[in-house]
Amino acid sequence: MRPFFIRLYYNTGVRLSEVGNLTVEDIDLVTDSVHYHGKGSRDRRVRFGPKTARAVSRYLWARVKRKGVELPDLRLADCGGRWLAPNGIKIMIKRRGLSAGVKGVHAHRWRHNFAHEWKRAGGDSGDLMLLMGWVSEDTPRHYGASAAAERAQETHQRMGIGENV
Repeated sequence: MRPFFIRLYYNTGVRLSEVGNLTVEDIDLVTDSVHYHGKGSRDRRVRFGPKTARAVSRYLWARVKRKGVELPDLRLADCGGRWLAPNGIKIMIKRRGLSAGVKGVHAHRWRHNFAHEWKRAGGDSGDLMLLMGWVSEDTPRHYGASAAAERAQETHQRMGIGENV
């Protein structure tokens, strides 16, 4: 798997199906953003960072030389010049994790991590909802619970509560 997919997962909090269904036209390297076609036919545009932009740019440049370049789909399979379906991406991510000696690697892990880091940095829940394509206000609370627990633990340690017992 090309590193740019992992970068998109980590840098934008995308769903597996959304990145798996990207087309070349969904990428905008002028604004460093990607247009996701989300759940429930909700579309959104999400910006990504400069490292992700470089990785995507390198992939697009290399893609031109591959069999199947005429296909609109962003991700091409390594052999045969066919579109790589979301399930194929899922399998490749798992294999990459296992070959690196990391268990439990899956695309949704990066989605949780994105939300965790957003909340940990003090990001707004409403903005997170827009970026992630959520409609329920319960969802950011669910995804952000680990960040809230981590912040509470850090505050507890910083304040030294219970240290004098």
